[in-house]
Amino acid sequence: MAKTYKAPFTQAAKLSSCICTAAKTTYNDAANAVLLFTAGADGARVSRVWAIPRATVTATQLQLYVSYDAGVTLHLIETALMAAYTMAQTTQAPATDFVRATAANPLRLPANARLYAAIGVALAGGIVFSADAEDF
Repeated sequence: MAKTYKAPFTQAAKLSSCICTAAKTTYNDAANAVLLFTAGADGARVSRVWAIPRATVTATQLQLYVSYDAGVTLHLIETALMAAYTMAQTTQAPATDFVRATAANPLRLPANARLYAAIGVALAGGIVFSADAEDF
């Protein structure tokens, strides 16, 4: 982004999603991590990240990573615990929120940074991760 004395306002709202099915049991590589969001050429602001199971799930760790080099190196930036839940058509599937990205305190990403999601326990039906974001 070119330096300016004018206030930089976000330009484009985005809702990004991905589905994780395979367990990621290592934290130092990109194995089984799934691309969730890519910031635009001038960076982005992420105001919420959450996950919802698509099938019955045991308690599992949800993982959020950031990459500054197009996915070559992933840095773990947050985890959350999804509680066990039995999927039923008569209940609401619970959403598990990550706490570092909120409307009051958004996650600010530099140009072209990428967010990746992963789960600690495999789930064939998958867990859907979603992110509310805005590009600058």
